[in-house]
Amino acid sequence: MRIIVLGGGVVGVTTAYQLQKDGHEVVLLEKNAEVADEASWGNAGMIAPGHSFVWSSPKAPMTLLKSLFLKDQALRFRLSADPRLYSWSWQFLMECTAGKARRNTLLKHRLAAYSQAVLQEVIGSEPIAYDRNDRGVLYFHRSQQALDVGIAHMRLLESDGQLITVLDRDGVVALEPALAHAREQIAGAIWCPTDETGDPAKFTRALAALVAARGGEVRTRTAVTGLEVSGGRVSGVRTPAGPVTGDAYVLAMGAGSAALARQIGIDLPIYPIKGYSLTIPVGNQPAPPSLGSVDEHNLVAISRFGDRLRVTATAEFAGYDKSHKPADFAFMKKVTQELYPEGADYERAQMWAGLRPMTPTNLPFFGRRHLANLYLNTGHGHIGWTMSHGSARITADLIAGRTPAIPMEGLAA
Repeated sequence: MRIIVLGGGVVGVTTAYQLQKDGHEVVLLEKNAEVADEASWGNAGMIAPGHSFVWSSPKAPMTLLKSLFLKDQALRFRLSADPRLYSWSWQFLMECTAGKARRNTLLKHRLAAYSQAVLQEVIGSEPIAYDRNDRGVLYFHRSQQALDVGIAHMRLLESDGQLITVLDRDGVVALEPALAHAREQIAGAIWCPTDETGDPAKFTRALAALVAARGGEVRTRTAVTGLEVSGGRVSGVRTPAGPVTGDAYVLAMGAGSAALARQIGIDLPIYPIKGYSLTIPVGNQPAPPSLGSVDEHNLVAISRFGDRLRVTATAEFAGYDKSHKPADFAFMKKVTQELYPEGADYERAQMWAGLRPMTPTNLPFFGRRHLANLYLNTGHGHIGWTMSHGSARITADLIAGRTPAIPMEGLAA
């Protein structure tokens, strides 16, 4: 078939790749000048099934309430005139029970682990360089009490196959000598040796180049302004350059998916949650980190991409606003600099803010709703890079009429 993929982030590009592998003619539409120019550019860069815990947990309501009054909260709620914020937030709060959080976390981990396996198949056959680091990820805690709670939580993922190793502070420094300066601030860590990191934008752009070299069309600077529907099917995509038509269509526009879907009567509870990141050159600093880490107390994630560090923090309910100011990055920069004082050239940090496409369950949407030839692959939230590869394979399977390799109960549209 001729299949039109709407969206050129990591989810859209991996989907185009899997569809092309199945023998389809693919056309990918992306509004920006390059693929991977929004959420896929500035995220933490972690392929991390060990980070699959959902945000909609029993602790989330109090955290959001505190954020109305306290600064430097990792999860921030800002009052808004947007009614969709409140309807989405209500659905989010309904998922914050212990039972639903456990169920959704296990579903998310199932997808994340499968997706990592698909990624490894891809890089086993394709020559893609993306600053991959497969030495695992450290999830460290500042107190013994917090470490004990973290270990108890991680047992849930361990029961689903996640490999974990508990380290005391000496073990943390032995694995990551760059943390020696911060040794006394760290009680211990959970090391997930099979988690990994890598630059998602480099990967996505290289994969898009492969799709194009093999005959696919990657149309950048092509905004999707609407969909034409006739007889229960999508008949075309409206763009400023004219209509684009195909046999099937995949909606993979991240934070932009909900608005487009509403035009054709499909309600997708996807809301943009703003995240912030710094990209910092290592420069001539002698002790940059050698593997990914998450400071679980401050919820600051740090990845090493070759000669750069990527630092991410904060989730802000701020609508579609991507603006930022230096003060927004002060806390994450301070935390990173204290942990890795000789880790990077902090004065040359590049600031970025972008939108995570969050669902109330923290699970993406797959499959069809109402229209016979429109497939959803969207709503991947804060670990879209982790879940993208498996999501792409699932979408290709659904379009081909194949049964996906993992159970779809709780994941299908």
